[in-house]
Amino acid sequence: MNIEEYISSGILEAYVLGELMEAEMAEVQHNISLYPALRAELVKIEETQEKLLIQLAIKPSERVKSKLFEKINEKPAGKVVQLEQSSFTTWRYATAASVALAFITSYLAFNYWNKWKASESNLTELIAQNQRIAQDYNNVNLRLDQIESDLKVTSNPDFARVVMKGTVNAPQSLATVYWNQQTQEVFLSVQSMKELSKENQYQLWAIIDGKPVDCGVFDSNLAGVFKMKNIFNSPVTFAVTVEPRGGKPSPTLETMQVAGNLAKG
Repeated sequence: MNIEEYISSGILEAYVLGELMEAEMAEVQHNISLYPALRAELVKIEETQEKLLIQLAIKPSERVKSKLFEKINEKPAGKVVQLEQSSFTTWRYATAASVALAFITSYLAFNYWNKWKASESNLTELIAQNQRIAQDYNNVNLRLDQIESDLKVTSNPDFARVVMKGTVNAPQSLATVYWNQQTQEVFLSVQSMKELSKENQYQLWAIIDGKPVDCGVFDSNLAGVFKMKNIFNSPVTFAVTVEPRGGKPSPTLETMQVAGNLAKG
């Protein structure tokens, strides 16, 4: 048995107030006999309720006391006086008990409500945590898939690797092209290229027989190894220029950012 959960359920308070069914009362008594921690908690609950009853007890005022004795002295001793005193005392105790019971019931209801809200909050937090874990797991899987896909290109000996270094326009820029002569596929990996305005994009070119051939456009935040357009003849050089978004049929050479020659083999 989880002692903490059993205590926090409120069943011990209900047991003290006599609000349980006979079978439930018997079960609580059985558990109390088995677990000292439950017995200690029950004693605490009983002591708390006893203190509440004492604090809420109504003490008659001196004025009421004086009037009561006046009536006793005025009337002969008999059942009538005793009945008034008994009724008065009974009424007082009944009122005190009713107020105490209402206070205890309100306290228990508020206590149960707080526990329920705490449980609800913990459940919500647990669900949100599980969602974050699931999202992180998905992100890791996607990243692993991307790495695996990139390795199929970068570690494949069929792909020629061309490092394009920065020109005078962008000396810190760096990018790499992977070209497969058999499949004519071209892949691009950006290591360092400055961010452009929304109106512009980078455009990759392959120089074939002295003529630039469009290999596609891309942005500076290109991640991983990205597939560009296939080329169907052997290039000599790869280069990147800055062009209007969407690219152009021919390169703007004065904006060239990086360039690299294909190694002869």
